[in-house]
Amino acid sequence: MPKLKTHRGAAKRFKVTGTGRLKKSNANKSHILTKKTTKRKRNLRHASMVDVTNEKQMKKLLPYL
Repeated sequence: MPKLKTHRGAAKRFKVTGTGRLKKSNANKSHILTKKTTKRKRNLRHASMVDVTNEKQMKKLLPYL
């Protein structure tokens, strides 16, 4: 069986937690921030977990993480 290549774009965006779930940073935090409320921007700072429905697909892109 040949070695699998890690999807480099996915590797830069996701980290694996201790329990094996995938952690990601939130989108919509880079520009056009004036119209977004302070509360919304503050909540976007914190990382969130990848949804369970997408987790299997993401793990396929990251075979060695």
